[in-house]
Amino acid sequence: MTSLPSILGGLDPTSDRAVFRQIADQLREAIDRGRFKEGEKLPSEAELVEHYGVSRMTVRNSFSILQGEGLVHAEHGKGVFVRPRPPVRRLASDRFARRHREQGKSAFIVEADAAGSHPQVDSLEVKEEKAGQGISARLGSVRRVLARRRRYLLDGRPVEFATSYLPLDIARGTQIAEPNPGPGGIYARLEELGHQLDHFEEEIRARMPSPSEVKTLQLASGVPVIHLIRTAFDTAGRAVEVCDTVMAADAYVLSYQLPAT
Repeated sequence: MTSLPSILGGLDPTSDRAVFRQIADQLREAIDRGRFKEGEKLPSEAELVEHYGVSRMTVRNSFSILQGEGLVHAEHGKGVFVRPRPPVRRLASDRFARRHREQGKSAFIVEADAAGSHPQVDSLEVKEEKAGQGISARLGSVRRVLARRRRYLLDGRPVEFATSYLPLDIARGTQIAEPNPGPGGIYARLEELGHQLDHFEEEIRARMPSPSEVKTLQLASGVPVIHLIRTAFDTAGRAVEVCDTVMAADAYVLSYQLPAT
């Protein structure tokens, strides 16, 4: 590692900014500038205590700020490490292209292949249930739906979980109601059933996760989630699926192509 004085500056005794925040600022800047790379271990508490002439508690408070921002994570007995940047680029204009379904690939598999990662699906649950008010409204006031819940993993790490809701008159008794819907996923099955997909509408917001979401996605402290609700429409204008997805924000880059006119 390059010597600390060449990476980190000194403290400003005239500043009214707390010392532990000054240290956090300098570590953050060093991470942003790439002086500490993804996955690299930050200087130890002892090294920072010696460099800045402060207490261990002050250094720990600095680390806590960076952890709360999702920039670093601590490994017990090993140290504090720079968190990796999002590995998956989610290209909205391409992920649901028909050619992927025709090749027998779901959107998640396409994205995992592009990232060079191994995709998995677990915690799968498929059942008929009463539609919640919001889901019912999006699907045209249906009363009951087929719900497909699953968690997605990349290289063994949970990155998102999603629930698809489909009208029973479409999905009941079809392969969509089976745990494995077959090559190309449920969108391929919908088109085989005569519901040619026309377009998708998505609503996206970022927020902090609930305790259950932290557990399900094994999120580090300070990492937010991306909450996405997508509605799929067929060429007749009917809403044929609503997908409610929660993604670990540190696992994805959302990429869009927008027309100029």
